[in-house]
Amino acid sequence: MTVIDADAHVLETEETWEYMEPSDRRYRPQVRTVSNTRFAEQEFWFIDGKVRRRKPVSLTEQQLLAQSRKIGRNVVTSAEAREMQDVSLRLNHMDKLGIDIEVLHNTIFIERAADSAAAEVAVYRGWNRWMADVWNQGKGRLRWTCMAPTLSLSDALSEIRFGKEHGAVGVILRPFEGERLLVDPYFYPLYEEAVRQDMPIIVHIGNANEEFMSLYSNHDPAPAFGNFMAPTVVLCHQILLSELPVQFPTLRWGIIEAGAQWLPWVIGEAERRFSVVGKEWPADGFGAFGIWVTCQTNNDVRYIMQYSGEDRIVIGTDYGHTDIASEVDAISVFREASGLEPYLVEKVLDDNPRALYAI
Repeated sequence: MTVIDADAHVLETEETWEYMEPSDRRYRPQVRTVSNTRFAEQEFWFIDGKVRRRKPVSLTEQQLLAQSRKIGRNVVTSAEAREMQDVSLRLNHMDKLGIDIEVLHNTIFIERAADSAAAEVAVYRGWNRWMADVWNQGKGRLRWTCMAPTLSLSDALSEIRFGKEHGAVGVILRPFEGERLLVDPYFYPLYEEAVRQDMPIIVHIGNANEEFMSLYSNHDPAPAFGNFMAPTVVLCHQILLSELPVQFPTLRWGIIEAGAQWLPWVIGEAERRFSVVGKEWPADGFGAFGIWVTCQTNNDVRYIMQYSGEDRIVIGTDYGHTDIASEVDAISVFREASGLEPYLVEKVLDDNPRALYAI
């Protein structure tokens, strides 16, 4: 069995942007120290004339060990591994964790990164070149999801093709891309290219709608749930009720890092809506929609599979992060504690992510 981590991360540093083309470097992200109401004095990324996402604090392994004890989940990684300063160190850590392949997602682009198409194209293009180099060093074990600059669809299609040629196994989008939802026909050319390249659309938790983000950040004691997780869950419901499965019957979708305990609710609600509007729920159920969802070790996967089927659940470690979804040894915990039959464990760790990412 090959063990595939369906949700691992890289943390961007100032060195990441060395991969930007010389003509693009006027858009190079800068680090600014900022004070605001939620954070004391911390570093943020400054891109395209605005302060953007907060730059994660680089904790030491001792600090991460203390945090792991506090939250009851292992989040210990070395800076050199999570920032890809030492790819061999990352691969060695994967060996210790029993992981054969990681699918790497960004950290910086969980929020909107630019307002102008030129800046978005420049920054995304540089990030994709960085990941192409990581893949080249990774001996086939470090796959990644490419950034597609949706403010310029022609450039988005070029980046998808570049990603396919350089180890990418998905195209990552946020549930809100600015003022557009992903069911908007505006994105159809991007979906057509993803189908041509046999790449799924990966909807990692995120939100590129600044008005929405501001509302939750200013008034919610736990803004990450409303800003990032809830929109991702809603997107899954939108796909089920939309014409996307009909328009793009072979397009695959990955719903990443929102857990999966919500899935029976969303499937049951969508199935009931089908009957209300006179549509027939597919005989294959949820499996007919081409959607895969990452679970967490605290999810009741056996129960969830009663609704999703056995072939649609994958798992990730959220490697490199320290938030509610992060658990570096999630693979071994899942193996030991899921209570699933060995063939179902193999599906979650190998067969299902292999099908999602076409690995």
